[in-house]
Amino acid sequence: MSDNMIQGRYKVVKHIGQGGMADVFVAIDTILNREVAIKVLRGELSNDPVSVLRFKREANASTLLSHPNIVDIYDVGEYKGHHYIVMEYVKGKNLKQLITQRGALIKEEAVDIMKQLCGATIEAHNRGIIHRDIKPQNVLVMNDGTIKMVDFGIALAQGALQLTQSDSIMGSVHYLAPELAKGEQATMQSDIYSLGIVFYELLTGDVPFKADQAVQVALMQMRNEIPSVREINPSIPQSIENIIIRATAKNKGFRYQNVEEMLDDLKTCLRPERQNEKKNVFSFPEEGDKTVVIEKVKQSGKAEEVQKAKKVKKGGFNPVWLVGILVSLLIVSGIYFLLSISGVLKPSLTMLEVPNIIGMDVTSAKNSLDQLDLILDTTNITYQLTDDTPKGKIISVNPEVGSEISKETTVSITVSSGIAAYIGDYAGMKLSDAKKDLAKYSNVKIILEEEESEDVAPGVIIRQELLTPGMQFNPEVSTDIKLIYSKYTTIVIPWEISDMQIEDATTLLQNMGVEVMLSALDTSTMSDEEMENLRYGVVIQTTPAVGTSYTQEDGSNVVIYYY
Repeated sequence: MSDNMIQGRYKVVKHIGQGGMADVFVAIDTILNREVAIKVLRGELSNDPVSVLRFKREANASTLLSHPNIVDIYDVGEYKGHHYIVMEYVKGKNLKQLITQRGALIKEEAVDIMKQLCGATIEAHNRGIIHRDIKPQNVLVMNDGTIKMVDFGIALAQGALQLTQSDSIMGSVHYLAPELAKGEQATMQSDIYSLGIVFYELLTGDVPFKADQAVQVALMQMRNEIPSVREINPSIPQSIENIIIRATAKNKGFRYQNVEEMLDDLKTCLRPERQNEKKNVFSFPEEGDKTVVIEKVKQSGKAEEVQKAKKVKKGGFNPVWLVGILVSLLIVSGIYFLLSISGVLKPSLTMLEVPNIIGMDVTSAKNSLDQLDLILDTTNITYQLTDDTPKGKIISVNPEVGSEISKETTVSITVSSGIAAYIGDYAGMKLSDAKKDLAKYSNVKIILEEEESEDVAPGVIIRQELLTPGMQFNPEVSTDIKLIYSKYTTIVIPWEISDMQIEDATTLLQNMGVEVMLSALDTSTMSDEEMENLRYGVVIQTTPAVGTSYTQEDGSNVVIYYY
């Protein structure tokens, strides 16, 4: 967006990513003083009625949902012809990036993620919403392990009309349920299939089906059995594999009837008594995908059977074969057509996978992409502070790692500008203590400002500005923080405390807001005559001297000398 302020409220900070329809920005909500994410429909799609309807459908679907594992939606609107959604800003990475970086997850972590995903999906289904695009790229992972489901852009309310014929197969083909590949209506079981594929990927580090063309993957989803996760990792118990087998059954009637059933299974799958349970087996090919089988002629010696077999062989033609071939061609053609109009399939292009360049420096990444005839955009690199990635290393890629793209496609990157620091909350703290804490940041300059306050003690910080509590900043860059503190007390040290009893003088000064320190007078250099004039227990002198102006600051005091 050209404007950095939307509706006079949201101050755009930076661009952090893009999807098929929208760009995503980090912004500051200037009213509530919090970071938010803003999803903005791209300009070229603003005049496309279908894109606008899909975008609005995402907004409508998301605002219906309230769940700890679904990103919160704060605001929806249109500004200068740009449709936007304001949502919770989740710091972290998406699940696909996590899998790319770490590979297969341990089974306990995978089960925990799946339980959270199921909880989010149950919330959507209970509201009558089918997600239709559940995949790791649409799952954000927070630093504490909490996951957040996002992107309801192609979600569909049960019973609602589809926008286009291709709407039924808009989801990513690697997670696409077989019935959607055939162009059938999405159901809750379609989301359950996608959950099963995600579970498989969490446990193995990869999707079950891969091919050069999307149509090939779609056919595999329809025809091929899901590879066994236990053959890849024998330490995975049968109880876990059974969940994947049931969730990804080709016949949706064999799948879990709702996500609650799948969640219940996940809650008990790690129990010792379930580790070696019997393996789930469903008939394959299943109903709806029956294959015509021509039986071999039995060696019975019966002339009639042999003659029938000879007739079939001699004729060289069997109408059953022709029907099978025609049906197969129609299925392949139908899938190819549906994938083409949905944008999933891009014919006549050699597709490549975006390599994993996360963690590389820019030079190394460019060399890797050059070898694949891909173009690294070095003129528009986004720099971003991170919690753990050293400066100069790549932290994210667009399109994402593992995405299928054609040669000569431009790849954008986000690079770490350093490891972030987070500013503390100094309100209510003594100014001297705040200064000590900030001393660890050599590049942070402290700006002080006094303010009269009846509620806050002198020398105590009322509030801070420029760097507000919890704000992320780069400790390697010069940064200002303003500390507004309650004005110190300024007095004139009264003349009358001279020769006053030290207890009375101390009380008088303390009542004036002054800190007092008592110190015995050093008489080692005094003459006998001077000593004779001294009186016990009274104020001999003060520092600063009586009659002078004194400001009570943190750590300062008036010294009373006595004999």
